[in-house]
Amino acid sequence: MSDFPARYWRPLDEQRIVCELCPRECTLADGQRGFCFVRRNVGNKLILTTYGRSSGFCIDPIEKKPLNHFYPGTSVLSFGTAGCNLGCKFCQNWDISKSREWDRLTDQASPQTIALAAKEFGCRSVAFTYNDPVIFAEYAIDIARECRRMDIRTVAVTAGYINPAARAEFYQYMDAANVDLKAFSEEFYRNVTLSSLQPVLDTLVYLRHETDVWLEITTLLIPGKNDDPAEIKAMCGWIRERLGDDVPLHLTAFHPDYKMLDVPATSVEILNRCREIAVSAGLKFVYTGNVHDRIGSSTYCPGCGTCLIERDWYVLGAYRLKHKNQCDQCGTVLPGRFDDRPGTWGARRQPVSLADFQ
Repeated sequence: MSDFPARYWRPLDEQRIVCELCPRECTLADGQRGFCFVRRNVGNKLILTTYGRSSGFCIDPIEKKPLNHFYPGTSVLSFGTAGCNLGCKFCQNWDISKSREWDRLTDQASPQTIALAAKEFGCRSVAFTYNDPVIFAEYAIDIARECRRMDIRTVAVTAGYINPAARAEFYQYMDAANVDLKAFSEEFYRNVTLSSLQPVLDTLVYLRHETDVWLEITTLLIPGKNDDPAEIKAMCGWIRERLGDDVPLHLTAFHPDYKMLDVPATSVEILNRCREIAVSAGLKFVYTGNVHDRIGSSTYCPGCGTCLIERDWYVLGAYRLKHKNQCDQCGTVLPGRFDDRPGTWGARRQPVSLADFQ
């Protein structure tokens, strides 16, 4: 179930093809793999080599994706494959995203199996995460279709680096996305992620204005690299102007990893400073992550300031919403996707095997 006919490509000549999935548009001779390593030219046809294969499944709190306005407190069945179409020097999941060891993909599961397992485990949603689901788009789309049949939501945790044609089909089947806006500098994208900024901004605008996908944004703050106050102010101003002031923004702490072991971890002071800049820029829902910060991780009513959803790491405390999404003090509507009651999954991280569901 690993080699699967891929979409989003065209023949270039009798010996080469062009992958059109993402802006890299890799030109591949027979036998060559793309930058992502998982899309390969076999006999002048593009093959996805990781369809049906996973690096493992785990049940997480939805807040870990992070999504704070998407069925709070519920559990999400999370998984990834291998490879990535970006080359981030700071990758926090590099052992998966940069893996060239296919024995790492130990779990196999069909789209139907994953949807059934999510249902049986009581998960509200399935998340494509750990590595970027864009590179296994065909697999993610098929899973999302099966999940929709069983009333399971799907979440894409992604860098948003995808071409328009593939983007339209991919997000047609997603219910939520957390897009990693890695910086607000073309130089940073080019030198640190080996990609470019504009396609990511295009994806954000597309999601906000042309789909019903629930959108939240994450920026991993790296000291001295993308945390300049002027850059943060410009980024937040762009978000407010182009996406709206109610799109949640998660500012998360970096820890030294992969090819950035010489860069210090993000301090709480940097996180709080950038959060203050974002709030001053007019964004209503700004969160801090990867640190213990009850104030920075809780949700407040933009109307009266009441703490609507209290969070201690991934554990919910006070929950003050009525009629699914209204402040119980002033009636202001909280944007997002909510059930009548919050979930009770808590902070548990539960690895699971899908063997019994095959």
